Amino acid sequence: MKSDRINMVYFIGAGGIGMSALARYFNISGRRVAGYDLTRTRLTDKLVEEGIEISYNDDEKSIPACYTEKGSKDNTLVVYTPAVPGKNKIMQYFISHGYNVVKRAKVLGELVNKSKGIAVAGTHGKTSVCTLIAHLLMQTPPGCNAFLGGIAKNYNSNLVVSEGSDLFVAEADEYDRSFLQLRPQIAVITSMDPDHLDIYGNFDEMIKGYFAFAGRVKTGGTVICKGNLELKAGMVEGAEMVNYGMEKKEGYFAENIRISAGGFPIFDLVTPSGKFCDMNLGVPGRFNVENAVAAIAVALRCGITEENIRKGMESFQGIYRRFDVLINTPDCVLIDDYAHHPVELRSAISAVREIFPERKITGIFQPHLFTRTRDLADAFAESLNALDELILLDIYPAREDPVPGVTSELIYKKVKLEKKKLCSLKQLPAIVEKMHTDVLITLGAGNIDTMVEPVKNILLNKIKGGS
Repeated sequence: MKSDRINMVYFIGAGGIGMSALARYFNISGRRVAGYDLTRTRLTDKLVEEGIEISYNDDEKSIPACYTEKGSKDNTLVVYTPAVPGKNKIMQYFISHGYNVVKRAKVLGELVNKSKGIAVAGTHGKTSVCTLIAHLLMQTPPGCNAFLGGIAKNYNSNLVVSEGSDLFVAEADEYDRSFLQLRPQIAVITSMDPDHLDIYGNFDEMIKGYFAFAGRVKTGGTVICKGNLELKAGMVEGAEMVNYGMEKKEGYFAENIRISAGGFPIFDLVTPSGKFCDMNLGVPGRFNVENAVAAIAVALRCGITEENIRKGMESFQGIYRRFDVLINTPDCVLIDDYAHHPVELRSAISAVREIFPERKITGIFQPHLFTRTRDLADAFAESLNALDELILLDIYPAREDPVPGVTSELIYKKVKLEKKKLCSLKQLPAIVEKMHTDVLITLGAGNIDTMVEPVKNILLNKIKGGS
């Protein structure tokens, strides 16, 4: 990708969270940007508002004429996501006509690798850590550039841009081994729990993928790794290895953790050079302490002062769909969370239980991917058993075709709760309307997000009606 020659970019799968951040970046940089996505969403609507032309028709006739004119392919970059099937007609058009068609991961790699890159990898925690890193770096000029896997509330975007900054923060996605396109100066590894086994074949191969990612850190760089992971000092040549976590070890760790009445963490941070007492985090949940420790470790190594770190921690508003508290009254609570892996479910439910210890907790969970459901059904059921009541939705397939014998019932049968129900997404509003809710948490990475607003409105109407 010779960016100096590119003045038009077309995104196939433009509405994806990672793709849309890149689309916004090229749009802000002055290129003409357009794209295709299967479904219109609030995010694609925002892209259109920002001047990006989006089509929902998989047909070469829907491509803007300027991209297909004679000579246009020499200054056009076509970016696609692996989530788009190879039979996509728009992609086939660009490939058959000789355009420069590349994966999203390669484009992200070329942007990050030429700068002082900070990449965050892990089965879970990537988006929270990445977004908090970006927010801490933004407390000091010239700030940073960041490609985020969620919409940061502080910026109302999944893109942060600061002219003049050579710091690029990005999520390092293990799916399809995309993170091996990155060569960061600083790498963070938050977790290595089993996932994407359809790609890696088995857990050992997945671990090797993370080792390979750590090995791509630039000479003289740093790998900041959660302390209980298999990656140890000496395993990465030419880079420093440091640990972080919530247990007392060398490196960066939290101690004296307290949770305020509103669920907001307060903790002391121990670093290799001293201790910061009474750190206040602006988002709830004990699990966010660990995310904060990782982000602070990066910020300190980028020269951010303690004063600005404290300011950034307290002003951090979080991310939409990451333990997002939408209603909080004595009679009704609604929390929305992106959790789609058993470990993430366990963390989210535990956080709700800690904040609301004496209340009934109902979870609405939408499994994401047939293969993940098949591979982790036992672990999903074990995590969901921590609820008082479960509403289990159909599997959201995302990029996958159905797998014979794999449905949500695979999890449902293993859940030991007395109060549990299977339903479709369309049936959900009617079920919520009839049920008594105390604390309700919506969980999942699929299109369950389209139901969050309707569920919220149902609950608010109940509150107004006194029911």
